[in-house]
Amino acid sequence: MEIPIESAIKKPKRLTSIVWNHFERVRKADICYAVCVHCNKKLSGSSNSGTTHLRNHLMRCLKRSNFDVSQLLAAKRRKKDNTVGLANINCDEAQRKDEYMKPSLIKFDQDLKKDDIVTIASGKFDNDRSHLDLARMIILHGYPLTMVDHVGFKVFVKNLQPLFEVVPNNDVEHFCMEIYRKEKRQMYQAINSLQGRINLSVEMWSSPENVEYLCLTAHYIDEDWKLQKKVLNFVTLDPTDTEDSLSEVISKCLMDWDIHSKLFAFTLDDCSTDDDIVLRIKDRISQSRPLAGHGQLFDIRSAAHLLNSIVQDVLEALREVIQKIRGSFKHVRSSQVVQGKFNEIAQQVGINSERRLILDFPVRWNSTYIMLETALEYRGAFSLLQEHDPSYASSLTDTEWEWTSFVTGYLKLLVEITNVFSGNKSPTASIYFPEICHVHIQLIEWCKSPDDFLSCMALKMKAKFDKYWSKCSLALAVAAILDPRFKMKLVEYYYSQIYGSTALDRIKEVSDGIKELFDAYSICSTMVDQGSALPGSSLPSTSSDTRDRLKGFDKFLYETSQSQNVISDLDKYLEEPVFPRNCDFNILNWWKVHTPRYPILSMMARDVLGTPMSTVAPESAFSIGGRVLDQCRSSLNPDIRQALVCTQDWLQVELKDVNPFSSHSAARPLLIESS
Repeated sequence: MEIPIESAIKKPKRLTSIVWNHFERVRKADICYAVCVHCNKKLSGSSNSGTTHLRNHLMRCLKRSNFDVSQLLAAKRRKKDNTVGLANINCDEAQRKDEYMKPSLIKFDQDLKKDDIVTIASGKFDNDRSHLDLARMIILHGYPLTMVDHVGFKVFVKNLQPLFEVVPNNDVEHFCMEIYRKEKRQMYQAINSLQGRINLSVEMWSSPENVEYLCLTAHYIDEDWKLQKKVLNFVTLDPTDTEDSLSEVISKCLMDWDIHSKLFAFTLDDCSTDDDIVLRIKDRISQSRPLAGHGQLFDIRSAAHLLNSIVQDVLEALREVIQKIRGSFKHVRSSQVVQGKFNEIAQQVGINSERRLILDFPVRWNSTYIMLETALEYRGAFSLLQEHDPSYASSLTDTEWEWTSFVTGYLKLLVEITNVFSGNKSPTASIYFPEICHVHIQLIEWCKSPDDFLSCMALKMKAKFDKYWSKCSLALAVAAILDPRFKMKLVEYYYSQIYGSTALDRIKEVSDGIKELFDAYSICSTMVDQGSALPGSSLPSTSSDTRDRLKGFDKFLYETSQSQNVISDLDKYLEEPVFPRNCDFNILNWWKVHTPRYPILSMMARDVLGTPMSTVAPESAFSIGGRVLDQCRSSLNPDIRQALVCTQDWLQVELKDVNPFSSHSAARPLLIESS
């Protein structure tokens, strides 16, 4: 039976608990009651009863509307451990920065008005803001959109905030697209305001259903001389697309971002990609402006993909031997008796290795290298095992052991170089030249092997390498020259070993190439002074403006000024001594500091050093298969898939702000290992 509510009593002292904002204290006879203003339920209002039972009632009272129960939780937590509680989650941005801990750096909208943000004082909960925060969390951490339909998620959220309205995943898609469009506008403005040029890389992905995707990524060095990498598009390709339509897809993306006139270099992930695709893209872009250095630096192929491709050829050539080694490992591990007998033999022949016989993971070729290296350490034991164990049928011949030894030496070099590429946190184009040259020199030596099997394998590797070298050697060399620790000396050092008697001619080709590129930047500098270059461009445009008719005069003016004993940035840079080599050297910091000394050359260095010479992510460096999108993302429609992939990449800066020591790939669960 409900007790009638009497008139409110006069409070002898101020009720300080926040809970009394939701209760009215009344007295009937000598008993005090606390009446919920939302549902009229009566509870004990005696001062001896405290307020815990009142707070618990409010948490369960679902008839209230537009009130934030997190205030009650915060008050309870402050009372318990005197720490800042959840009440802070609805503060405005200014309060967040000053009062909240590091995670407050992750925010949805920096330009929200104060009136749009619901605060504690209003006692209201903002569902719209929370929906966007949920969508942002899903994007940032790669969670499935369907998580909002999971029972566990609904229970968790309802207990945490009963006022939160759980929406279906279709609505979450809408919120994600809203965030994507906002972030894309900001990315568009950032890219188009760059003073330097943009380098692009194209990488092909696939799905478990064999659907192909094209990932277009921008690489550039920003105004603070930091190397940046941003995914611009993740396009779902039609199975009927031809090579011509593929070039159209790429060109359309460039036009959409309005960066076709700012492009410096274009990197593809596969040396076997048809050159016609690149030529067609070049033709479309050159209609807006000429390419740098007559296009020599435009067409780049991924160095890491080259190494992976060479490795696959090596492993395929040695496939039967590798199968025997796997069989040997399996046999030894088949029982404790065989394992014990093998260990005894190893001790008898003086093998003290502590390595275990671990099988490789075939799609990770570095694991195959480790397996081969382990097998070589136990060669003596395996050679004697057949005499003591008639059931052992995977023994290798002496010739096969020699092949294994040589191939393991090949793989060791490629593992070391791949580690250099994937382990560098700021992989500027300058790090690749010495490593690739070392591969070149070793291939020349391997081709001289008296063993027909090994020499044929090396010749096949070198043929693939030569195709890459013909496309990328100039770009690699120019980037190395722009490293003040090397300059032309490194080119001279390696080319003398690679080309022998013809080295001087090859060195001159590189010298002429970098001078030609520098001249283009110097002419552009003159045109910028006269206002005839594109804003933010490093090279001249082909605008139909009348001033373009004097481009010949600009070149004449530059050439005649050069004859007046004026030392150019490039000449001054090359004539000065090389910078001492040390492990702490940061090439981008060096150019940032020396920009005033080499104003034109630094423009060129910014574009060249930002060129992606490899497109393989660190986590995929040793993967034989390509990059495969997970089932969660591949099942989405193309628009939302692109939005999630691109926006997640753009939001990585927020994750780094919260935890600067976290790896970039840790928050990108988009990749699964291919087989």
